Formats: sequence, structure tokens, C-alpha cells
Amino acid sequence: MAEVLVLVDHTDGEVKKTTSELLTIARRLGEPSAVFFGSGVETAKEALARFGAVKVYAVEDPALTDFLVAPKTEALAQLAERVSPSAVLIPSSTEGKEIAGRLAIKLDSGVITDAVEVESGSERPVTTQSVFAGGYTVKAKVTHGTPIITVKPNSATPEPADGAAEIENVDVTISDAAKTARIVDRQPRKQTGRPELTEAAIVVSGGRGTGGNFEPIEAFADSLGAAVGASRAVVDSGWYPHSFQVGQTGKTVSPQLYVAAGISGAIQHRAGMQTSKTIVAINKDEEAPIFELVDFGVVGDLHKVLPAASEQVNQRKD
Repeated sequence: MAEVLVLVDHTDGEVKKTTSELLTIARRLGEPSAVFFGSGVETAKEALARFGAVKVYAVEDPALTDFLVAPKTEALAQLAERVSPSAVLIPSSTEGKEIAGRLAIKLDSGVITDAVEVESGSERPVTTQSVFAGGYTVKAKVTHGTPIITVKPNSATPEPADGAAEIENVDVTISDAAKTARIVDRQPRKQTGRPELTEAAIVVSGGRGTGGNFEPIEAFADSLGAAVGASRAVVDSGWYPHSFQVGQTGKTVSPQLYVAAGISGAIQHRAGMQTSKTIVAINKDEEAPIFELVDFGVVGDLHKVLPAASEQVNQRKD
């Protein structure tokens, strides 16, 4: 059975949920092997084994953390040339998509980004994508070289499976050309206690209808253990930081549950969330375009609906 390389998304060895999703998908395609860049591989081993990783290729080189994505691309390309995988799966983050594009050039291969489903095909994996701001759903597959696929978070339910996760340390050679963009400073993100927006299983977003008051949004999100998002109108008005924007010019999310409160449903916002599994909208305007998209809709004032909903959720948890 051919290997499928999965690029591990982690922070100091703490494996993120996106990796368990990719390993689950990889098992459909072949034998999953994790690729771990940086330190902390021993910490990550148990989590990788739990989701079926047979091998863990560990690459620890200062260039992988001291510079931008070029060294990671070179390391992944050298490993792919060595093991000849049937596919390479990468998280569909900003960094992940840049690595995928650079890797495709180095391997002379096709690349597919932002897949929301990956299935085993007769010869090559078949992906599903939501394209043109969600106007079309398409099936696609790479026809040349090694399939390189970036997968959106929450596209698969992590399914545990026993794996050995045997660690194999790999030496790579990083060229001087890859070391031309050095990272000179890092600022840790302010901790909110909530999940990362692009990884959360539940997202509660607020729009212009909040009037700048995000307390009901945050309280409802906290009752559900959800992440908080915002529309472009909100961040343009300075009511919430831009890093929380969901939409075509913000972040793309695909959670199990998306709650849109006070959001009209302009195409710019819909492009960033309409692949969510279940969508709920709360809006005073029953003609709001968002209601064309949702699974469940509430016509009402979010400032009354959300506090009542939060109270009910908290009561049931107690």
C-alpha cells in the first residue's frame, strides 16, 4: 500500500485537530505517514498514533522555524522524492496553501486547494471543492505527478485507529536561496479561551445587527464552546478585530454548526462560511438574503434571542 504524506499542524508538539482529520482522510487513500517539522515530535507521537499514523518523519532543522515557508517546502519535496507517496495532504491554511503551491512546482505535480472532501478514486484521489464564492461544487483530481491537496478544516470527522507512529529522523539539505526571508519577531496571539476560528466545530458570528455590542455573541459562543466570528461590516466599523472576519476577504470556515447573528448574508460573507454543515441565522429582517442559505432561521432581535438561547444552553449543561 502506497504511503500518503500528511503535514502535521502543531504547536510545540501539541497536534491540532486538522491533523487528525487529515490522517483520517489519508487512511482512505493508502498508508498514512505523518511529516513533523520542528521540535516536540515525542510529545506528538501518541496523538499521531491514535489516528493511524504508521510512520512519523521528523525533520528538525533551525531553518524550518527561523525562515518563512521556503525551507519547509524544500524539506517536504526531498522527502516526497524519496518515498514517492500516492498523495500529499496539507492543512488549508495560508501557510499550507503556499507550501502546496511551491511543492507542486518542485515536484512538477498538480495541486488542488481548499478541498472539502477527498475520496479514493480508481487511480487517484477525487476531491470536492466549493468554488466561485460557493456558486459551484466541483469534483476534481490531479492528473499529473503526485497529487498535492490542501483540505479545509472540519472537512472530515476524526476517526481513531491504531498506528505505530514509528519515528524516523530525516536529514534534509536546505539551500541558501530558501533562507532569504528570515523571521525576526513573533508576537503571541492574545488568548481568549475560545477555539481557533478556522478549526472550531462551532462558530458564532455577529454582523451589523449587533450595533457594535458583541456581548450576546460572545456569551452564546462561550455557552457552546464556540469560536467568535464577525462580518466585514463589523471589522470595517472597528467593532471587532480584523483577525475574526469571516468572508471572501477574511477567513474561510467550515464548522459543523455556524450561527450568523445580525448578518444580512451578502455574497462576500457567504463565500467564507457556506460550506458549514449546519447554518442557523438570526435576523430581524425576514427578507435578509442569509435566510436563502440556512438550515434553520429565527426572525427576531439577536439582543433578545441570543441571551435566551445562552440561558437555555447553560441550564441544560448544568
